[in-house]
Amino acid sequence: MPEASNQINKIAAALLDLLQKRYPHPKTNLKAETPWQLLVATILSAQCTDAKVNEITPNLFAKYPSPFDLAQAKIADIEGLIRQTGFYRNKAKNICAASKMIVERFEGSVPKTMDELILLPGVARKTANCVLYGAYGLNYGLAVDTHVKRITYRLGLTKSIKPTEIEQDLMRIFPQKEWGGLNHRLVWFGREVCRAPKPLCADCKLDPLCPKLDPKAH
Repeated sequence: MPEASNQINKIAAALLDLLQKRYPHPKTNLKAETPWQLLVATILSAQCTDAKVNEITPNLFAKYPSPFDLAQAKIADIEGLIRQTGFYRNKAKNICAASKMIVERFEGSVPKTMDELILLPGVARKTANCVLYGAYGLNYGLAVDTHVKRITYRLGLTKSIKPTEIEQDLMRIFPQKEWGGLNHRLVWFGREVCRAPKPLCADCKLDPLCPKLDPKAH
């Protein structure tokens, strides 16, 4: 319906304007000096806070400074270093396997394309999008995490609760050059204003436009 489409575009434009003004310099909170470090940190950040990951990765990277080093590591040793990130056994298995693939298939360099990145163990589109934008400034897609999912559904920018479908919806609405930064901005906005249990609607300039849809009722 044209009217519905116009309303979605109006909300999307207002959201982008608000986020750009509130967060002029979007970037990840994960500390990483190389694409490989960002890849590992992003894998570790699943179901874990960025702050905790940043506590753990300095020791991990000091002991294994490159994918060549980590590819030779014993999984049990990696488990001990990343235990506090949760799901550490699976994460250790994935980052060890990913490091081996990077060494053997990509000559030690983290790939720069979506198709290649998602071949790596532990890497789906969300992680790949974060690495492509954070490490290389490339906008292949839009990372959809819990904040992006919640906020965009509340605003009526998507009718889906499936990350892959949400990503496609948002890619149609927002300019490609904004995709990478939009994820970071929405994460910060979700933590500070459009929170999960108690959104601060009275403090949100989008409140007059927001239909306040509940993804849990989907």
